Amino acid sequence: MEIVVVGRHTEVADRFRRHVEDKLTKVTQLAPYARRVDVEVTREKNPRLAEVRERVELTVRDKGPVIRAEAAADDRFGALDMALDKLTERLRRSRERRKEHRRRTNGIMESVDVRPYDEVAAEEAAKATPEPEPAALTEPGDAVEHQLGDSPVLIRSKLHRAEPMTLDDAVYQMEMVGHDFFLFIDKESARPAAVYRRKGWTYGVIELDTQVGDVEPVTALT
Repeated sequence: MEIVVVGRHTEVADRFRRHVEDKLTKVTQLAPYARRVDVEVTREKNPRLAEVRERVELTVRDKGPVIRAEAAADDRFGALDMALDKLTERLRRSRERRKEHRRRTNGIMESVDVRPYDEVAAEEAAKATPEPEPAALTEPGDAVEHQLGDSPVLIRSKLHRAEPMTLDDAVYQMEMVGHDFFLFIDKESARPAAVYRRKGWTYGVIELDTQVGDVEPVTALT
C-alpha cells in the first residue's frame, strides 16, 4: 500500500513520515484492497488557534468510495491519532456495509479490481465523455488555490468525479468522508444534487433543475 505524505504551509520531517507509516499499518487490515493513503498535514499560523494549529487529513483511495477523516490538535502526532481513530471507525462501517451487501445478494461475491488506484482512475477517465475543464484541473483529485482579486480571500478548487447514485449511497459516502454535505448525481432524476446534514440524525437534499427553459423553435420564412 502506497502512503503519500504532503505538507501544506509546513515541512514534514522524516521522523513524522516514519511514524505515519507505522500507524497506518492497521489500514490494510480493514481495507485489504486499498492501494493508496494520502496524508495531508496543514499548519495554522494564526496564534489564536494554537490548540488546533496542526491538522492531519487521511484519505484512503480504493476502487470503492473514498474514505476520509481529519482532526486538529496542538501537535501533529496527536492530530494523527485522532484522525486515525475516526478513519478506523469509518473503515469498519464500510466493511460491514460490504458484508451486508453480499448477504443480500445471496452470497454472490462481486469481482474486485486490485489494480492500482491511478490505473483504474485513468481507465475510467478514458471511457468518460470528455468535458471542457479548466487547464489547472484536469484529473479527479486535482486541487488548486487562487486569491480572489486583491482581497485576502483564498479559494481552493478541487475536481471530483461524479457518478450517478441513490440518495442512500450519497448519505453513506458523506458519512465516510466526514463532511456536512456531499455533491452527487441523483440516479433516479439524473439531476445534480447535494445532501447535507441538519440537526441530529436528519438530512436535507437539494436538486438542481438544469433546464433553463423551453425555447421556441425558429421556423424559416419562405
